[in-house]
This record gives sequence, structure tokens and C-alpha cells, in this order.
Amino acid sequence: MVSNTGTWMQRVAQDWLVLQLAAGTGGVELGITTGLQFLPFLLLTPFAGVIADRMPKQRLLQLTNLAMALPALVLGLLAVTGVAEVWHVYVLAFLLGSASAFDAPARQSFVSEIVDPADLTNAVGLNSASFNAARLVGPGVAGLLIAALGGGAVATGWVILFNAISYAAPVWSLRHLDTSRLDTPEPVSRGRGAVREGVTYVRARPDLMLVLAVVFFSGTFGLNFQITSALMATEVYDKGAGEFGLLGSFLAVGSLTGALMAARREGVRHRLVVGAALAFGVSVTAAGLMPTYLTFALLAPVTGFLALTLITSANAYVQLNTEAGVRGRVMALYLMIFMGGTPIGSPIIGWIGEAFGARWTLLGGGLLTILGVTLSALVFLRTRRTADASGPAPAPAEHGVAAF
Repeated sequence: MVSNTGTWMQRVAQDWLVLQLAAGTGGVELGITTGLQFLPFLLLTPFAGVIADRMPKQRLLQLTNLAMALPALVLGLLAVTGVAEVWHVYVLAFLLGSASAFDAPARQSFVSEIVDPADLTNAVGLNSASFNAARLVGPGVAGLLIAALGGGAVATGWVILFNAISYAAPVWSLRHLDTSRLDTPEPVSRGRGAVREGVTYVRARPDLMLVLAVVFFSGTFGLNFQITSALMATEVYDKGAGEFGLLGSFLAVGSLTGALMAARREGVRHRLVVGAALAFGVSVTAAGLMPTYLTFALLAPVTGFLALTLITSANAYVQLNTEAGVRGRVMALYLMIFMGGTPIGSPIIGWIGEAFGARWTLLGGGLLTILGVTLSALVFLRTRRTADASGPAPAPAEHGVAAF
């Protein structure tokens, strides 16, 4: 929670720094920054998944946390000293994203080594609750600190430096885990074709393909709150850093509620993943129509709740229905598609905001999410009907697959 709080503080501070440094409204610059930070998930995550299946995750996660602390430290120092430029943010966002690309699949699949399979759905929900408790605190604290320190680029630097220091918390925690209580699978042997093996496994599973398609459309076009909230706060409602930071906290209220409800579930079905994605798309579209800052902020918890219901259900489904020997690689593919779509969607959303107005970042993103999820569900249903007509298929996973 300490590190996640720092991460959310930096997200707000980094976006505000870009807005301070950009010559224009900053929509394109924000889109590029977000895209560069998530581009490594598209480029590196498949290889990161192989490493997660080959290395002890406890050791790997210590290294990735140290690697994420370094770009935050450099960016914070550049901002505090007043020499930061937009291209500095671009480069360091890419480096931070590169470290995160190796951290994410190891961290996600490490959950299943800490708890028994029967508790995995609950653990994923509680993990998200911890993340979103920090998300509830971080943006608001960042916005207030930036405002209190003058609201300029230098103020953002101090907030970013706090994030650099916060990575010490998970490193310390990981070093002090009782390794005898971990359910660590045998490392995958080295050899060619490890990435291809993970891809082949997923392609043979229509249920996993559906979940990946749903999270792609939702993540690419809907989950762009870094851009949409910043543009709505500054351009539509004419608000400052404090109000912008509070929007993240309002989102987190709903996200935390969604995560805690997810922790109560004993299982996850396709219907929940698809239904949550469609409802999320509707909520994002509605947010673009809100007439005032107050109504926009009041809808934010609903949007956050639906987003976290989607994320936790998709995450738990993939982990529960994937064999242990390929879980790291499958989670890497999941994260590559979920977060790797951001480099595609963020610049598009940023351009839409500058060309057609901030509201269309939400209207367009929500409608594209609804369309993409609907098409994915229809393709899955058609595939399943074809498979049923040709005869029964073998059980695809160690835990089984719930019906649509």
C-alpha cells in the first residue's frame, strides 16, 4: 500500500507536470506520455512472462521494484531542479514502463503461490482492494501537495520523489517473506519456443480469447482516466490540481468497493466479465455527458466500481483457468493485451480531445468499448456453437471453465 500510494501520487504529478511543460492544451503530450509508459507492455511482456516462469518470483520482484524506483528518482530530481522538459518525461515514462512490464506478470502470478487455489478469487479481490485503497489516498494527497507547494513543475517533483522512496516498502517486505510457506512451481526449463508455447495455449482456449478481447477493448478505449480526467478537469470544468487529484480519489471509492465485493466471490463466469465491461462502457459514455464538475465527480465512483469489477473478474478467471506451468506466460499475454493497448488508445484519445473537445475522449472511448465487447461476445458464442455442433471438447484447465 505504501508503494501503490506513491505510484498513484506520481501518476497525478506526472500528468500535471506534462500539462505545465506543454506549450498547448497538453492533450497530445498526455497521450504520448501515457502511451510510452505502457508501450513496453506491448513489446516486452511476453518475454517477461517467460522470465517469470523461470526465475523465483520473490527475487525477481525485488529487482523490478528497484528498477522502477530509478526513473522516478531521476524525474523527480529533474522537476525539483527546474530543468525538466517534456522529452525527459517521455524517456523516463518509457523506462518506468519497461521495468513495470517485467514486474507485472511476476506480481500477478505470484498471488497464486501465496494462497491456495480455493482462495485465489478472494486473494485477487483483496489485492485489488489494497491497490485501490492506495488509489483512494494517492491522487487526492498528490493534488493537495502540488497545490500547497505552488502548483508548478517543481511541486510535482517533490511528489514524484516520494514515489521513488516508496519502493523501499515492497523490497523490504519481499526480503522478509517466509519462503517455506510459498507454493512455488518448478521453474520452466530453458529452451526455444517458450513464448510461442504460451500463445498456442491461449489460442486453443476460446474462453481465454474472449476475456483477452474484452480487456483489450476496455483497456484501450475506456481505461484512459489519466487523460480524460485531466482534460475534463482543466478544459471543461476549469479546475486546478487539487480538483484534478480528487477525481482520482472519487474513482477509487468505487474501485475499492468493487474490489471488496470481488473478494467475496467464490468463482467467476464469462457473463460477469462481459456484463461488467458493457456496463463500464455505458458509464464512461455517460461521464462524457455530465454538465458540471460535481455531477462528473458523483458518477466517478460508479465508473470505478464497474472498472474494478471488470478487472478483478477477468484477472481471476484467467488465473483460475490456466495451468500452473504456463501461468506466468499467460498472465504476461493478458497484461500485454490489457495494458499494451494503451499505447494505441492513449494517443488516439488525446488527439480526439484536442480535435473535438475533451468530452469526446469519454464519449468515443465508451462507445468503442461497448462495440468491441459486443463483437467479441458474439464471436465467442458463434465459436462455441460451432464447437458444440462438432462434438464435446476436452476440459481446458485444471479448475474447469464456468459456462457463459
